[in-house]
Amino acid sequence: MIEFSYETQFKLDDEVKLSNWISNVIVEEGFVEGDICYVFCDDNYLHKLNMEYLHHDTLTDIISFDYTLGKTVQGDIFISVERVSDNAKDFGVTFYNELCRVIIHGVLHYCGFKDKTDEERSIMRDKEDHYIGQLFKN
Repeated sequence: MIEFSYETQFKLDDEVKLSNWISNVIVEEGFVEGDICYVFCDDNYLHKLNMEYLHHDTLTDIISFDYTLGKTVQGDIFISVERVSDNAKDFGVTFYNELCRVIIHGVLHYCGFKDKTDEERSIMRDKEDHYIGQLFKN
């Protein structure tokens, strides 16, 4: 089950559509949907998590805690809507496009995709683009 939670004033307008999209991505990647909780928050909230759990004193757009077992995808994904907004401006895309990229980025990690090397980042970006294209087609 996909769940959305909010630690800031932000709210998704289309939870059902996004939930169905995420579910379809998981199936297309050959996995089974478990419990995935998205928590939308601000920079301060995510920075505290980054410091406490990863010991990184930096701002970030997403932190994911992966609890995937075998082929069952599950975890908690924290997204800073402030970082997403700033990144969208920096990349010259809409807020919604960047938000969807970050949303699916976390799930792709749970499906085994990495982004440490240039090659891994390229594969991850191609997957993100593919699935964002599917979302915007519907």
